[in-house]
Amino acid sequence: MVSQTETLAEWMPMVERCTDLAGEEGVPGYVRLVSGFMFPQQDGDRSWIKERLVSMDSTSHNYVNKMEASNVGLDGSINALKLVDYWDDSTLVNWSFQIDPLEGASEDSIIDYLGFLHKSGINRIEGAIRVSSIGV
Repeated sequence: MVSQTETLAEWMPMVERCTDLAGEEGVPGYVRLVSGFMFPQQDGDRSWIKERLVSMDSTSHNYVNKMEASNVGLDGSINALKLVDYWDDSTLVNWSFQIDPLEGASEDSIIDYLGFLHKSGINRIEGAIRVSSIGV
């Protein structure tokens, strides 16, 4: 589901829109624009990411994308996502990132920034799960 542009917003409630830009979905080279509230912006505006599919193995649920452009400051990063079936109808999400060093940035500040960005996304997913489980 995470690889399908039309259903990404269902899996990730912080995504409002996901739009095809180039190529064929599921084929390396495919480019899409994802926008919503994935990453908090100081001005309160939506974040957006233009990402290119580097590789995908739907059998093992491995997806690798490269951020080509964004307003979140992570252009050029490689993002790998692996979904693993867990027990009791749960799924383990293993997210990893490769980032080119930024001039003048320390490793600690980059780690703090990534932690903040992704924790906000996880909080949005957890909030949506709580809301849907209580039927609101």
